[in-house]
Formats: sequence, C-alpha cells, structure tokens
Amino acid sequence: MKNIRRSSTRKINLGNKPPSLAGFLCECKIQAMNLGISWAKFSCMFFLLLAISAQLCLGASMNEDYAVLGGGCFWCVEAVYQGQLGIKSVTSGYTAGKKPNPTYEEVCSGTSGHAEVVRIAFDPTVISYEKIIDLFWDAHDPTTLNRQGADRGTQYRSIIVAQTPGQLETAKKSLAQAQSRFRSPIVTEVIEGAEFFPAEAYHQDFYERNPNHPYNRAVIAPKLEKLKSVTGKN
Repeated sequence: MKNIRRSSTRKINLGNKPPSLAGFLCECKIQAMNLGISWAKFSCMFFLLLAISAQLCLGASMNEDYAVLGGGCFWCVEAVYQGQLGIKSVTSGYTAGKKPNPTYEEVCSGTSGHAEVVRIAFDPTVISYEKIIDLFWDAHDPTTLNRQGADRGTQYRSIIVAQTPGQLETAKKSLAQAQSRFRSPIVTEVIEGAEFFPAEAYHQDFYERNPNHPYNRAVIAPKLEKLKSVTGKN
C-alpha cells in the first residue's frame, strides 16, 4: 500500500463561477493521482455512476403521469388528493382561459375564462388515472354549473383537462358511468390539452399550511371527513 501524504491533497478551487467540464475532469484526474487511483479506474467508476444516475432519472420519469382537474376552489381539490397513495404532488393553478399566466385577481374577476384547477403528479403503477377521476366525482358536486357551494363563477366550474387522447377517452367514459350517482345531469367540462399555469405561491399547500383558516375549518375539513366516510380512505 502506498504511503499517501495528506500534504499532497489539493482542494478543487471553483472560483466565482462553475468550472468547465474539461476543467472539472482535469481536477478529478489530479485528485485521483494524489490518491493513488489510476485514471482508467477512476473513469470507469465515473461513467458507471453517471449511467446509474441516468437510469434512476429515467425510471422516475417513466413512473410519473399528470392529471389536471377542477371542482370549485382549488384549495379544496388540492386537499382531497394530497396524501392519497400514489400521488407525488399536487399543484394549484389555472387553465382553459384566454390569458397566459393569469393572476388570482384576474381569475376571480370571472373575465379571464380560466378555471381554478389542480395538476396532480402521480405514479400510474400505484394509482391509475381511472381511480383519480373516480375520486373526483365523490370530491365535489359535478351537477352545479359554475358553482360549488357558496363559491360562484365560471372559475369554479367542474372541469377535467385530459393530457392525452387516452385520458380524454377515459374521462368521458368515467363521466358516463358516474351519471348514475346523481339525480341531475353532470355538467363537467371535459377537454384536452389546455395549458396549465401554476397559481401564486401562497395558494400552494394551503390547507396543510393553514389548518385554522376559517375557510379550511368551515368548508374543507368537513368535506374531507365526509369523503372519508364515503370512500373509507383518508
């Protein structure tokens, strides 16, 4: 075993800006030589780690799909899906309107054409798109046009925005099957491909961050309890 002198070890100086790839590899080569590791062995380890990282990233992206839907205030819909098995994240936002990157005030005015929705990232190997849509029918009243409870306006309309033709077909089929649950006709808008715009930061994770907010206590908490009794899940 070679005697490695600590004094020979150099720190990589990155300066005020990131080094180029060539510069980074050059520094790595020097460090490898100082540690008695051949450049060939270091190269093999480096590219092996690179391949493993790429594979992990590819696997993660392959196990992620998206669903976009709205059923009234997005605080409510967000709270319904957060914590469900297979749901990776839920983002509140706006879609199906005329103006790019609308503000909350513009959407609330009712003139933007946008609806309040959530964008759900989910693992299709754990929860299917069909189950996400099935929960949607229990989570709100899809028979009230442009209204959920006391929230009134086109921004609160019931809507499903399919991300693929397959999702569009699934959503329409689910709607037809769900009609038997309701006495009045379902008025949910089902479209494909409308662009999603994330809402302002203070709207995200609203129920989790503000459990004592009057709206959360009066509207969302009772809805979650009712939903739990219907589905048997949290």
